[in-house]
Amino acid sequence: MRTLAFVLVLSPMMSLGMDRLSALSMIETGNNDRMVGRAGEISRYQILKREWRSVTNSTRYQDPETAKAVTLKLLDRRVQTFQATYNRPPTNFEFYALWNAPAQVLEGRVSRVVAERCRRYANLCDWKGKPTPVVAKVKEPAPMLLCQNQAR
Repeated sequence: MRTLAFVLVLSPMMSLGMDRLSALSMIETGNNDRMVGRAGEISRYQILKREWRSVTNSTRYQDPETAKAVTLKLLDRRVQTFQATYNRPPTNFEFYALWNAPAQVLEGRVSRVVAERCRRYANLCDWKGKPTPVVAKVKEPAPMLLCQNQAR
């Protein structure tokens, strides 16, 4: 299971798309290692300090390799929880929701604000409608996550 989750994080996208970790860094900060968010999020991946500390005691927030290692560990945990809940790997949309609002995606109800961010992220990974190799391997259609206030 751990290997599968790790592969999902690093899985390269089709020719014009971007891998998930690069897309995450791009959408969060434009690859800016010095960015600090309004809620105190740190690193190019915008990680809350308490989450960072759950992985390491390092304060090398601006080091891309340290930030990558912390991000991979956090994502591994979240992807494993998702897979245990839904018995399948997350789509690119769901993957970003796991990063940005894990409770929402695990409950199957993503807010409009988070959904818009997820769409932008998925567009980076899934350029021009070409699915990632991971998504292409899913045999059954994945259940759609509903945006709150969208059922009309």
